[in-house]
Amino acid sequence: MSLKNEPRVNTSALQKIAADMSNLIENLDTRELHFEGEEVDYDVSPSDPKTQEACIPFSAIYKTQGFKEPNIQTYLSGCPVQAQVLEVERFTSTTRVPSINLYTIELTHGEFKWQVKRKFKHFQEFHRELLKYKAFIRIPIPTRRHTFRRQNVKEEPREMPSLPRSSENMIREEQFFGRRKQLEDYLTKLLKMPMYRNYHATTEFLDISQLSFIHDLGPKGIEGMIMKRSGGHRIPGLNCCGQGRACYRWSKRWLIVKDSFLLYMKPDSGAIAFVLLVDKEFKIKVGKKETETKYGLRIDNLSRTLILKCNSYRHARWWGGAIEEFIQKHGTNFLKDHRFGSYAAVQENTLAKWYVNAKGYFEDVANAMEEAEEEIFITDWWLSPEIFLKRPVVEGNRWRLDCILKRKAQQGVRIFVMLYKEVELALGINSEYSKRTLMRLHPNIKVMRHPDHVSSSVYLWAHHEKIVVIDQSVAFVGGIDLAYGRWDDNEHRLTDVGSVKRVTGGLSSLGSFTAETTESMESLSLKNEKESSKNVPTSKSVDDMDSKLKGIGKSRKFSKFSLYRQLHRHHLHNVDSISSIGSASSYCNHCRSRQNLIHGLKPHLKLFRSSSKSEQGLPRPDTDTSSLRSLQTGMGELHGETRFWHGKDYCNFVFKDWVQLDKPFADFIDRYSTPRMPWHDIASAVHGKAARDVARHFIQRWNFTKIMKSKYRSLSYPFLLPKSQTTAHELKYQVPGSVHANVQLLRSAADWSAGIKYHEESIHTAYINVIENSKHYIYIENQFFISCADDKVVFNKIGDAIAQRILKAHREGQRYRVYVVIPLLPGFEGDISTGGGNALQAIMHFNYRTMCRGENSILGQLKAKRSPEAFPRVTLATMRSSARPKPVGHGEKSRGSRHWLRPIRPPARVGGPPFPSISRQPEHKRGFLSRDRPGGGGGDAPALPRGCSRSLSPVPGSANINDRSMLGRRDSEMNVLVQDTETVPSVMDGQAYPAGRFARGLRLQCFRVVLGYLSDPSENIQDPVSDKFFKEVWVATAARNATIYDKVFRCLPNDEVHNLIQLRDFITKPILAREDPIRAEEELKKIRGFLVQFPFYFLSEESLLPSVGTKEAMVPTEVWT
Repeated sequence: MSLKNEPRVNTSALQKIAADMSNLIENLDTRELHFEGEEVDYDVSPSDPKTQEACIPFSAIYKTQGFKEPNIQTYLSGCPVQAQVLEVERFTSTTRVPSINLYTIELTHGEFKWQVKRKFKHFQEFHRELLKYKAFIRIPIPTRRHTFRRQNVKEEPREMPSLPRSSENMIREEQFFGRRKQLEDYLTKLLKMPMYRNYHATTEFLDISQLSFIHDLGPKGIEGMIMKRSGGHRIPGLNCCGQGRACYRWSKRWLIVKDSFLLYMKPDSGAIAFVLLVDKEFKIKVGKKETETKYGLRIDNLSRTLILKCNSYRHARWWGGAIEEFIQKHGTNFLKDHRFGSYAAVQENTLAKWYVNAKGYFEDVANAMEEAEEEIFITDWWLSPEIFLKRPVVEGNRWRLDCILKRKAQQGVRIFVMLYKEVELALGINSEYSKRTLMRLHPNIKVMRHPDHVSSSVYLWAHHEKIVVIDQSVAFVGGIDLAYGRWDDNEHRLTDVGSVKRVTGGLSSLGSFTAETTESMESLSLKNEKESSKNVPTSKSVDDMDSKLKGIGKSRKFSKFSLYRQLHRHHLHNVDSISSIGSASSYCNHCRSRQNLIHGLKPHLKLFRSSSKSEQGLPRPDTDTSSLRSLQTGMGELHGETRFWHGKDYCNFVFKDWVQLDKPFADFIDRYSTPRMPWHDIASAVHGKAARDVARHFIQRWNFTKIMKSKYRSLSYPFLLPKSQTTAHELKYQVPGSVHANVQLLRSAADWSAGIKYHEESIHTAYINVIENSKHYIYIENQFFISCADDKVVFNKIGDAIAQRILKAHREGQRYRVYVVIPLLPGFEGDISTGGGNALQAIMHFNYRTMCRGENSILGQLKAKRSPEAFPRVTLATMRSSARPKPVGHGEKSRGSRHWLRPIRPPARVGGPPFPSISRQPEHKRGFLSRDRPGGGGGDAPALPRGCSRSLSPVPGSANINDRSMLGRRDSEMNVLVQDTETVPSVMDGQAYPAGRFARGLRLQCFRVVLGYLSDPSENIQDPVSDKFFKEVWVATAARNATIYDKVFRCLPNDEVHNLIQLRDFITKPILAREDPIRAEEELKKIRGFLVQFPFYFLSEESLLPSVGTKEAMVPTEVWT
C-alpha cells in the first residue's frame, strides 16, 4: 500500500485516527489473524556476491540506538542466520502446564555461534507478536517512525511461516522429532525475511543486539532482558544508606556477557549504562540469602556488587550457570592470580620496542596516531596540546599534537584523554587549559580530569601514568608525557636560539643564490651568481620580520609581501609563523647526510616555488647543498638555525616554573641568557594482547571516573569497552623495529585511582623479585631513589633488596655489579648556590638517606655487615652537560667567554611528575634492567618464565623508586616487564653469553648515551660485569668528567661542601671558566658523555628536612617519599 496517493486531510483529524488505530491494534487478538497467499517465500543464495559477509565496525559501539528504532544494524550484511533445534528436554513432570518441553536452539551467523533455550509457549508468544506487527505495518498511521518503517518494508514479502497449533500435551514422545523439525523450519523461513528478522521482537527472541556480532568484541555471549538493582559500587559516596540496602531502585536492562566483561544497556535509548570487567574477584552467587532479593543473582568483581532479579529461581540458576560457563570457557585468563599480583597475564611472543629519549618515541607515537582507525586513548600526568611530535618542524603544524588529534577526529576516530587534575596552588600545569583546548577541536575528542580533590578527599596523590593506545592494538608506555620540556635527543642541547633570515627577489624571475654562512651561522650574506633580471635581491634581518611574522600558529594579516599568504596559496597555511618557519627553514635533521636532507625536501621545495608564467622556462636554481640551514621557497630563501623547542617548550624549571600556559608560543625565559634543562627518559611500545592489557587499564579508569563524577555521566561521555584477546593478533599497524618478547603489564592502582577493592602494587613486587633473582648485574635509571624501609617513614623495600643482593654476591664470591643513575638535583625550582629550596632539600634528604646516610641506607647496611669490600660492587652516578652560548647575530651581545653548565633532569612535581635530570642519567627515565638466567648461570634478566633459557628483564614505565609510585595506594603508575625470547651473541664476565635482544639493545644504548660512545665504537661496552669495563670505562669516565667540571666550573652540588658555611665560601672562589676561558675550553674538550660521580657528602652536616614553620614542613612526609 503506497502513501503517495493518499489525500491530504486535516492534521488534527489524522492525529485522532492515529490514536484510534493504535488503540485498536493494541487490543487486537492476533491469534485470529490470518493472511493468505500474498507473498512468496524469500530466499537468498549465500554465494550471491551481494550477500557476502561484511563486518560491523568496532566504532558501532558508540552509535547504538533504541531497540525499537526501525533502521538499526544488528546482523552482518549479506550473511544468513541458520537455526537448528539440537535437543528437547522435559522441563517439568506435570502435564498441567501447556509447555512441558524446553528446546535448545543453536544459531549460526557468520563466525558467531550461540544457543538459546525456549519453550513452545515462547514460540507462540513470538508468533503472535509478529502477526500483530504484520497487521500494524499495513495501517497508514501518519507518524514519522511508522511511515519510515512502512517505506522500508513495503516491497518485501510478508507471508508468515506456519507454526504448529496443537498443544505439546497432545503429542506423543515419538512425535517430538517432528515437532523439532517444524520449529526449525519455522525459524529458518522467518530469518530469511528481513521484514521479520529485523523486528525487535525477533532479536529479543534470539538473544541478540547491536553489539552481538562485532568482531573485536569476541565470541557471542549470553544476552537477555533482566531487572537490575541500583548501587553496589565500591566508591565512597555513590551508594545511599549503606551499599544501597535501604534505598535502591529496579530498572529494566539488556544484559550482554562477553569474554572479558559484561554490560547492560537501556532498551529505550540503546545507551550502554554500565560495564563490569572480569577480574580475579569475579564471582556469581544465587539465592535470597546472598542477594537479599527473591530470585536474585549476584555478580561481584573488584569494582562493584551487581544485583539482578530473574523471573524464577530456576531462571536465576540458569543465568548464573550460563555466565559462569561462558567466562570459564572464553575468559579464564582474567580470573587467575597473575605473577607479582598484576592484573595482567604474561603475554608471550609479543612485539615490543624500547626508546631512549623522546625523539624516536614522539615520532612513533605520531605515526601510530596517523594510522588510527577507531580509537586513541591518552593519559598523562601533563599534556600540552601544542607540542610538536616531529622535529625539526618541516611540515608546518601537521605533526603538532592538537592538529593530529583534530585531523583524526574529523576522520571519525574517537579520542579519549584522561588528565591528572592538579592542586592548582601546588602545581602550574593548567590541566583545565589542556582540556578546554582539546575539547574545542572536535566533538569526537573527549577529555576527563581526575580526581576531584574535595569530593574524593585526594589531595596528595597523582595519576602519573604516561600511556598512548591506538585501536587497542598498539600501546606506548613509559615515563614521557606529551608535554613541554620532554622532547630531547641524545645530544641533550642546552641552547636553542634558532632564527631565520630571508632574501627575496622579483616575483617575475628568480636567480640562483649562494648562501655564505657567517661565524654565527645566522647572519648570512647572499651573492647573486647568475642575474636573470635587473632586480637586486635585498636582505632582511630577523628583527625586521619579527613584527610581521611573530607568534607560532597564529594567522595574522601580514605586509604586502606576506610569507603566510604565499604558504596559504600553496596549501601550507598551517605552517608556523616565524618560529615554526625558522625550524622549517633549516629542515635539517642532524642524523641525516646533507644529500639525503636535500633529497627529502624536494617535494616541499616544489610546493614553495612560484607558479607564475614568467618563471616558466627559467632554469631551476641550484640547490645550496653547502648549507643544511637553508630552504629555497620561490619567494626568497630562508636561512637560519633549526629551532627544536618553540615557546613554552624551551624551559628550565629549576630556574623558573611554567607560567601562562594559555600562551603556548610565547617564551617565558630568555633563551639567549638561560640554558634549557635537558630531559633524559625512556619508554616502550607493545602490541597485541599486551596492548589490550594497557587499554584495559585505561578503560577501567575511564569508566570509573565516568561513574564517580556527575559531569561525565551524560551520554556524550560514553562507556568504553575492551576488545577481545581473541582478535589481538590481528595487527593493522606495527611499530617499526619491534622485536618478539614475553611482556607483562604492571601497575600501581587503588580505590581512589581505579575504583578497585584491593590496591595493586605489582611494580614494587616485580622490582624486588627481579633484584633478588638477578645473577650478574642490575642497572637502574630513575628520577627518585627513595627506598630502604624503616616501616615508619619509608616502606618500599627496593633499596633493601639491592643491599641484600650485594651481600649475597659477596658471600658467594661472585662478581656482581649495581649501576644506579639518578638526577643530580631534584627538579624543583630553587637556587642550589644558597642551599636550594625546602622542597628540593627534602627530596635530597630522602635520596641521601637511601644511598649513604644512616643505618638504613644501602651503604649503611653494607657497613653493618662489615663488608667494605662489597662497596666496589655498587656505583651511583648522575649526568651533567655544558655548552658555550652561541653568539647571536641580530643585535644580541656575544657571550663568547661564558659557559653554561646544567645537570640533565626531568621535571619533578609535588603531585607526582618527573624530576629534572641533567645530572642524573635518565632522570625521567623510570628504567630498570636486571640480567638473569633461570636455573642458574649468568644473564641479563631476573625471574624468567619457564621455557626461556636466557633473557633480559627491563622494566620501563612511569614509576619512580619511592613510596608514592611503589605502594599502590598512592600515585597511579604503569610499567612493562619485558623478558626476551630472542637472543644475540654477547659477553658476560668474560664469557660468551647469549643475551636477550630487547634488553641488551636498551642497555647498550643507555651506556652509549651516558658514556659518549654513540659514534665511537672504539671502546668495548659489551660486558657490563668485567673489571675492565666497570673500572676503566664506567668509573673512570664518571670520575674524569666530574673532576673536569669541578675544575672548570666549581659546580654544585660538590663533595667539598659539607655545610652552609662551606657553601658560602665555595661559591666566592674564582672559577676557571671566567678566569681563563681558553684553558677552560681546552679542559672541556676532554669531557666524554654525560656521566659524572654522584656527590655523596654534599651538605652532609646539615639537616635537609624542611624547617619548622615553613609551608613545606606543614605538608605530610608522604608527599616527599
